[in-house]
Amino acid sequence: MKIFHVSAECYPAAKVGGLADVVGSLPKYLNRLGHHTAVVLPHYAMPFFEENAFEKTYEGILQLGGFEFSFEVLKEQTNQLGFELYTIAITELFDRPKIYAYEDDTERFLSFQIAFLNWITATKQRPDILHCHDHHTALIPFMAQNCLAYNSLKNIPTIFTIHSAQYQGAFV
Repeated sequence: MKIFHVSAECYPAAKVGGLADVVGSLPKYLNRLGHHTAVVLPHYAMPFFEENAFEKTYEGILQLGGFEFSFEVLKEQTNQLGFELYTIAITELFDRPKIYAYEDDTERFLSFQIAFLNWITATKQRPDILHCHDHHTALIPFMAQNCLAYNSLKNIPTIFTIHSAQYQGAFV
């Protein structure tokens, strides 16, 4: 079974709390059970991303309201984490030293989700399951089911895990 984990954090690449620990370990265990797992994260300007080799596997453009952003999907080359790691680089939004606490976090994570869906739709990636972690990826199941642009993803089952009810994605 091919499973994509989509998250804002994954240990040791990008960690703030327990979300990173789960996303950094669950795919390893699923691989040991015979599944093929991959993790998809934003590409942050953090040491892990700067110190490891990534290759570009896709590039595209996404629309967000009146804005247009180019993005690249990069794959970590060594599989050192025990699973495939893909990152989505949206330079204007994620080329920053922290994961959270920016005024445009709503736009950042919405763009990440759209870029992810655009990528798997355009490349005909067909995971058997999309596992979305926390509010940063919460619109993926909805968009996959209800947006005409992602109609080809409609029948892919999704899992949505809430790791901390304290952080619900309420942006003011």
